Formats: sequence, structure tokens, C-alpha cells
Amino acid sequence: MPVTVLLVDDEPLVRAGLRAVLEAQPDIEVVGEAADGAAVVPLVRQLRPDVVAMDVRMPLLDGIEATRAVLKSVDRPPKILVVTTFENDEYVYQALRAGADGFLLKRARPSEIVHAVRLVAEGETLLFPAAVRALAAEYGNREARTSLDRAALTEREGSVLRLMSRGLTNAEIAAELFVGAETVKSHVSAVLAKLGARDRTQAVIMAYESGFVAPA
Repeated sequence: MPVTVLLVDDEPLVRAGLRAVLEAQPDIEVVGEAADGAAVVPLVRQLRPDVVAMDVRMPLLDGIEATRAVLKSVDRPPKILVVTTFENDEYVYQALRAGADGFLLKRARPSEIVHAVRLVAEGETLLFPAAVRALAAEYGNREARTSLDRAALTEREGSVLRLMSRGLTNAEIAAELFVGAETVKSHVSAVLAKLGARDRTQAVIMAYESGFVAPA
């Protein structure tokens, strides 16, 4: 089954460019388009895409609020990939904190666009960990320790979270810890459940903001 994508951007040329790049791939299908975040929830319910590529700045409803709306009102919501001009934009960080799974630069090469969509759809690693780390260093909330303190992670779960924060896949974490990939998958699931995080991106942001992992 191909990865299905919904494109959301108020610039028709951006949507056309993304569509051309993604539909050139045999394993990716663009199932719809929207020009504003206000249209996202009904389209997601209708089309059930795997990934939403969403502009962070739009005139009626921006990508941050659209992300919140999707995650709040849609059962089994899609992965959300924020499309942005500048990776160090506070809007990008707020979108990630709101629940977006990663971001994509509008100037990215076609191969990078395709890689980002595939990676976010798989959900087994963190997209652009260095950039997320830099955003956390600039915009993160240093006082947010409560969630990590309450989570009471085991020593092994803490190790897994630190390796997740470096952007390692489950297989890479398994090699680092000398355990099986299924064991790592179980630890990742436990970390997400204890933190109340939707995915790896959310868990890593919480780790940075709490000081559990140093952003710098």
C-alpha cells in the first residue's frame, strides 16, 4: 500500500511542486489538497491520509492550530509534517509541541522531501534530530520538569529516551544497548505511554524541555 499524503499550503505553486515530487514515487500517493488549515479536519476525515504536509503559516487557520484540531477531533490521526521556510522559526517549534511529527523545508531537494514523508510515515525515528535540538535550545521551556518526574522511567527506559533524542532508529538503539529490536520497541512504547506522548518527536521535546536531555 502506498503512503497517502494530503497537501495543505496557501501557495498553489508549493502544492504543485510537492505533488509533482511525491507522485513521481511509486510508493507515495497524493490524495488531496487544501489552501488553508481550516479545511484540514474534514479532509482528513474524508480521505484518511497517512501523512499531512502542512504549511505552518496560513491566513485563516495556521498549521499550529490545524495540528491541534486534527489531533483533538480525529480518531487515529495521520502523521503531520510541517512545511516551512525557516527551520529555526518559533512557529515550527510550537507546531512540534502541538503534536506535529516533523518538519520539511520548502527549499528541500526532491530526495529530501520524499525521505521526510517516508520517515514520518514509518514513525521509527526522529526527523532532523539536530534541528529539533537547536529549536529546543532556543525556544524550550526550562521549567518543565513535571511530566518527566511523574513518569518515573526505569533506567533502561531513560537510556532509550536519550538514544531516541539522538535520532536513532529502533535497530540502532538495539545495537547500542545489545538487546533485540522487539525489546527496544517495547521500551519505546513504555516511554511514550509513561510520558503521555503521541510519538517520538513529542517524547524528545519533553525530554529536552525538562532538562532530562541537554539541548546543547
